Amino acid sequence: MNENKDIIVSLDIGTTKICCLIAKKLDNEKIDILGVGMAQSIGLLRGVIANVADTEKAIQKAVNKAELQSGLKVKKVIVGIAGQHIKSLKHRNYLSREENSNEITQGDIDYLVESAHNIVLPPGDEIIHVLPQMFKVDNEEGITDPVGMCGTNLQGDFLIITGQANSIKNIGSCVERAGLEVAGLILEPIASSISVLNNREKEAGVALVDIGGGTTDLAIFEDNIIRHTAVIPFGGNVITDDIKEGCAVLRDDAEKLKINYGSALALKAHKDQVIVVPDSFGTQEPREIPMTNLALIIQARVEEIMDEVYHHIRKSGFENKLLAGIVLTGGGSMLKNIDKITEYMTGIRTRLGDVEKSLLDKDKNKLNEAKYATAVGLALKGLELINEQELDGRFVGLGPDTQINTSHPEPVDRFDEEEQPKKQRSFIDMIRDIFRKDSPDYDED
Repeated sequence: MNENKDIIVSLDIGTTKICCLIAKKLDNEKIDILGVGMAQSIGLLRGVIANVADTEKAIQKAVNKAELQSGLKVKKVIVGIAGQHIKSLKHRNYLSREENSNEITQGDIDYLVESAHNIVLPPGDEIIHVLPQMFKVDNEEGITDPVGMCGTNLQGDFLIITGQANSIKNIGSCVERAGLEVAGLILEPIASSISVLNNREKEAGVALVDIGGGTTDLAIFEDNIIRHTAVIPFGGNVITDDIKEGCAVLRDDAEKLKINYGSALALKAHKDQVIVVPDSFGTQEPREIPMTNLALIIQARVEEIMDEVYHHIRKSGFENKLLAGIVLTGGGSMLKNIDKITEYMTGIRTRLGDVEKSLLDKDKNKLNEAKYATAVGLALKGLELINEQELDGRFVGLGPDTQINTSHPEPVDRFDEEEQPKKQRSFIDMIRDIFRKDSPDYDED
């Protein structure tokens, strides 16, 4: 008998990279990374698919690498969704119950969630998540779980996450064209929070800032509930573009300058330091770029991004409730001194958020780095949904004929970033079903 119900495959489709991760849940609640594949993402713009064919090829490349390392054949994937089309809004629903003496049931909560799916949205938008916030039973406010209480009037406050229907469908189309099925769709900031934040931080109040290539995603948590989300249409790619223009180099060289020498703060220590950049065309002498100039270019754009982050934090009303401060994650957070400039600009304590090592069975050669946070979080959230029976645990990640190998045909000791059936329901209907019963307690990341 094929026992692979504890194997999950996650797919992080980002603007800069696509990451496929094959993970197995262990008895100690950790996950063992069986394989991971990375591919350059060239078909997306600010988190939105702009070229289906290119995205399909990149997905196939990433999945093939993960399959090769694990010796497994992928069939279904948990996919992350983000991008500038994602929006959030608050909604309040009411339910009047006939019998005051009867206890409130989960069915009553489900009714409020179902009703929230019927709100009128702008043309072209679809609901991705209905996230319970707080409930009120008669005159009792601030209730997180009213099940079992007695009362006549039940009020529920919800955070509704929406996205453009066509963008959602394009994600499904690319995955299906790559020969895979979408087992679930998860908002990427939620996924990242599962792998980066701990429960004490989410209880106390924390702002997770996920800096990707095309966008920067903000998610605010308090009392273990996601309270606010926002998408800022700037990320690491605009920093690279600024370096390209400001230093008059090719884009590939600009990316290398950012990664190898970049700093979000121009410091005195940079004075008189220069970076020698070989001529890209081999026709002229190498160029010298002052380190201070590079840092000033980066700092100006990072300040703009963090100014937008702080604007959304103030707008959310939780500025003075973030006892755990700000946590930076995503590939863009690996920029040197970005935590320092964030804390300076916002006045809020800030730390860098890598994947919690306690979640991984072994140190998979820096798989705990921030750039893997979403992929790891997607896998963890997928396993959680299987346990809650909101996803079919049978062959979620793998084809039904796949045999699990106890030893990897290719040791998973490094992860290179460089290259070396027809559905019965609509894609969006499937997404709705998965998250129809979302709980206010994520206990995740």
